[in-house]
Amino acid sequence: MQTSAPYLAACLLSFSLLPGCAVFSESSDTSAQPTESEITSQPARQTTTPVQYADFEPEVLYQLLAAEVAGQRGRYDVTLVNYVKAAKTSKDPGVIERAMRIAQSLNADNAQTQLAELWLETDPDNVLAHRVSAIQAVKRQELETALHHMEQIMAQGKDADFDSLAAMASQLPAERQEELLALYDRLADKHPDNEELQYSIALLLKITGKPEQGLARIDGLLTQAPNFQPAIVLKGDLLYQTGEKEEALDYLTTNTRRFPVNRQMGTLYGRMLISEGQLQAAQDEFARLVKRYPGTPGLRLSYALVALENGQEDLARTELGNLIEKGDHQDEANFYLGQIEQQEGNTRQAISYYQGVERGNFFLPALARASELQAQQGELEEAIKRIQRLRGQAPAFAENLWLVEVNLLIDQDEQEHALSAASAALEQHPDNIELRYARAMLFDATGETEQAEQDLRSIIEAQPENAVALNALGYILSIRTERLDEARSFIEQALRIDPDNPAILDSMGWVLFLQGNTEDALTYLAKAWGAYPDPEVAAHYGEALWTIGEQEQARIVWEKALEEDPEHEILRETIERLTGPGANR
Repeated sequence: MQTSAPYLAACLLSFSLLPGCAVFSESSDTSAQPTESEITSQPARQTTTPVQYADFEPEVLYQLLAAEVAGQRGRYDVTLVNYVKAAKTSKDPGVIERAMRIAQSLNADNAQTQLAELWLETDPDNVLAHRVSAIQAVKRQELETALHHMEQIMAQGKDADFDSLAAMASQLPAERQEELLALYDRLADKHPDNEELQYSIALLLKITGKPEQGLARIDGLLTQAPNFQPAIVLKGDLLYQTGEKEEALDYLTTNTRRFPVNRQMGTLYGRMLISEGQLQAAQDEFARLVKRYPGTPGLRLSYALVALENGQEDLARTELGNLIEKGDHQDEANFYLGQIEQQEGNTRQAISYYQGVERGNFFLPALARASELQAQQGELEEAIKRIQRLRGQAPAFAENLWLVEVNLLIDQDEQEHALSAASAALEQHPDNIELRYARAMLFDATGETEQAEQDLRSIIEAQPENAVALNALGYILSIRTERLDEARSFIEQALRIDPDNPAILDSMGWVLFLQGNTEDALTYLAKAWGAYPDPEVAAHYGEALWTIGEQEQARIVWEKALEEDPEHEILRETIERLTGPGANR
């Protein structure tokens, strides 16, 4: 069985451990990369404090004035370049600090590194400069250098921010993570009473896939410091990760009452409850957090979503509407309001909400849903025009927008138009695997087997381990050609890569059946049917059963599949061919 072209789906609630002693973020913001219009329309945040200049040399004064003028015109890159020049020329601490703030707001790593080095030349004990140097060293994977700067901070009795640097390790290669862990262990031998360092080692153990060791470490820390709240939160997370889910929930139940103002702890607890299906308890927890922190949008969004999961649409609608009114989480709120209205049959209102999603991870799913609803209203052409207009406005997202258009046309059974769109998209984006796979499926559906084979072979050449493409090619060859041995070879490769995939199991069973190996075929088909009772799998499994004389069992399989999809073409053709007038009973 071949799998269909990929479709877009909404994001689900999840929980995870995030950087630093904050440990868990209460925000549900799932924004992805900004659209082009966002990039050009949203300036970097700048301080509104008036700048007062000291008595600088004319060259420095000119650089500072040029920087401020550029900032007023929105050219923050030019602002930064001029501030860095002025900092290097003047070595004035105030100029260096302001330049650093601008560099940080623009995430300019190279500028931060240069400015930190300059700052330490003029002020060797500057904590911020050491901290920036440590962060940049970690990004460059120069871990010894990072720890040197952290030790300089510790020598002054200041917070070295070990936990934030440990959290950054999740972005490092595995061998670097282990190296950082070894360095932290070495530091801990020197500073055994440093709670933050012990906590950070436990966090690193979690990141490096050693949650049991992390749990043992955090237990040791809590023996020394039973009220160290970041460690309590981390222990709850590690208990859950190690499979002690009931104990994790009991532990957080107790500690959220001990420390009711710890927002991160409460949020982690609430999301664990969601994960365990205890939705009413989760809603109660988020209600408590929202009451205590009414101005935290992320908590209010979580409260609205768990209320929605609990079937309390009116409460969810109210909370989501409030978020939109206040300008918080507008894209997520619009998406879920669209979902509510769609489920209640208010199509126009649903379209309006979906079209209110302008960016982030929810943008493409919302666009797909709005377009589908428009098509159902007889406005397919208008939906396509909107997708095309968006594609012109944001060329960086053109490939994904092409996929939305192609999938919409497939859903509306506009196969010829979908094929034309896929071909036009591939002219502009020839390396896009999803578009090429979609076109291969369309070629197959329209009887152009040779072209479908070419597209699938192109995917496999680019991605030899692409089990989906291997399976699709093998299945197409098995049902469209006489090349069964070749078909089986491709399916076997796919099965080696993804041995439990029911679509591939079905393909393997079917090609074995076509080769006359019914006994082995039934093994694969039964497993596929058990994992995924799809009508096409039912057609294959039932036919194999029918062939060996198990007609009653075949009928049971077919009847169950017909309950799900009574008009499935392949299933009905199989039943009619085997049981209709003149069939060999």
